[in-house]
Amino acid sequence: MQQVDGEAGRLKSEADEPGWEVDPDDDWGVAVVATVGRQLKLRREAVGMRAAEFGKAVGYGEDMVYKIEGGKRIPQPEYLDKADEVLGAGGLLSAMKEDVKRVRYPKKVRDLAQMEGRAVELGVYVCHSISGLLQTAGHARVAFESRQPPYSEDEVERMVAARVARQSIFERKPAPSLSFVLEEAPLRRPLGGTMVWRQQLERLLEVGLLRNVTLQVMPTHCEVHPGLDGRIELLKFEDGTAVGRADGAFNGRPISDPRQLRILELRYGTIRAQALPPRESLAFIEQLLGET
Repeated sequence: MQQVDGEAGRLKSEADEPGWEVDPDDDWGVAVVATVGRQLKLRREAVGMRAAEFGKAVGYGEDMVYKIEGGKRIPQPEYLDKADEVLGAGGLLSAMKEDVKRVRYPKKVRDLAQMEGRAVELGVYVCHSISGLLQTAGHARVAFESRQPPYSEDEVERMVAARVARQSIFERKPAPSLSFVLEEAPLRRPLGGTMVWRQQLERLLEVGLLRNVTLQVMPTHCEVHPGLDGRIELLKFEDGTAVGRADGAFNGRPISDPRQLRILELRYGTIRAQALPPRESLAFIEQLLGET
């Protein structure tokens, strides 16, 4: 392993930052990383710095510099900030951080987040878990770590980051109208232990008190309802269009046909009518929190 003098310490390699590979099936991601890498290389060569010299200046090994410049690795935000400073780019390289950040998230998650980011109304029913939009990072991490076959540590961190990033929907202005129906059983499951469970319940109470959010609990004693097949999602947009998806209906694929959407709206409306009212739902979660 290469060393640098003084406070810089050991140069970073792939062993230090695993999980930042480019998905070859993600055409947009490949294009973004290739463009960023090309810009980095052009600016480095313009100031007459060799890859090894530049790598030492930013704290990375020469091999990592070549892979980033060749579009084979996704650069960390800190890498772009240091490169901007070392190469005197005046903020142009640092400005690429937002696009690069999105590339790290799986394509299907980016597509979902993009739709959620445009929605003016969103309705979600989840049967066997807590909606990803409502999960704390700790809860999401434990949920991903429980999958079989197991994900690698880097895959888990990547998916947790993507899930948390989707929650920026709660910070949008103007705020969209958000509705969630959660089953009682997952709320009672102490996933991750008492502390993680408490933090998750506290997060649900926090979100449930937002003026643009309606949060309801489907009690276990409700024997039959139209959501027993699984998840239902409905997104409505400002231009009057809508997209829906449901496990067990229309093969689980996204739909936009008005006739099919009406079926999902009927099911979701019935689920909301059978669930506890919002005030009683928050009181129920408070009771669970008191039992932990």
